[in-house]
Amino acid sequence: MLAEHLSPDTGSSKTAAFPRTDTVAEPVVACFSVTALADPSVMPRVLELFAKRGLIPSRWHSDLSGRRRDELLIDLQVEGLDRDKADLIGHAMRQIVPVLSVLISQKSFA
Repeated sequence: MLAEHLSPDTGSSKTAAFPRTDTVAEPVVACFSVTALADPSVMPRVLELFAKRGLIPSRWHSDLSGRRRDELLIDLQVEGLDRDKADLIGHAMRQIVPVLSVLISQKSFA
């Protein structure tokens, strides 16, 4: 697909070739937000669910929260994970005993 652009300094037009955006798959990022009791076993057990599938989270952030700092909040993102696999991993996270809740969302870039 050809696109025409005006050069900002000269005002002349140039023709440039750009790939068609409708045929290029948009990158998808699966986002997980996990709330659990503050237990040292939670983080490696959550990470294991990705490691055994050959996935590495592109982002990982965890905090202790709650009035007595007795809750663990984990927010993580994994690039290239489709919705079905994200739901499967989220279901497995909910089976971890100290986990209280798991929220899953998806973001894509234009």
